[in-house]
Amino acid sequence: MYHKPLNIVALIFFLAASLVTAPLSASEISGVAPDFTLKSKGGSNIRLADLKGKVVLINFWASWCGPCRQEMPALDQLYTRYQRGGFTVLGVNVETDSRAADNLLKKIPVSFPILYDSTSSVSELYQVQAMPTSLLIDRDGKLRHLYHGYKPGYEEKYRTDIKALIRE
Repeated sequence: MYHKPLNIVALIFFLAASLVTAPLSASEISGVAPDFTLKSKGGSNIRLADLKGKVVLINFWASWCGPCRQEMPALDQLYTRYQRGGFTVLGVNVETDSRAADNLLKKIPVSFPILYDSTSSVSELYQVQAMPTSLLIDRDGKLRHLYHGYKPGYEEKYRTDIKALIRE
């Protein structure tokens, strides 16, 4: 069996590149946020339209998603810090069975509302392609920012965008 010799320069380059944190994939978006109603972890229904007048971050997540698990405490800190200013987070779990989400939330508790999109109707409505995906909605119910993925430090961009929308 023939093995190609290991190119040490290529290996070093690959390892160095993999250590660099990719920039947050964020973009400005526009249009009215599509309305939806989902059952919350607490058992009540939450309707997006009822939150008009607040800045809302919708975070689509799954228990099997490593970056989602990393992001949850950061989102909870943002929620706690800015909720008095008219900000809320809706954590939308996209799994068909909510038990895995509930088990994860025992290990990583959050104070913001958790919603269950077990039929994927809302994630399809928002054309969610990857986990996590977050959208920031202004007080008028308009889509303003779209974020794909998560790595530690991304919450600084969220914070900047949230503060700007709270001030509007």
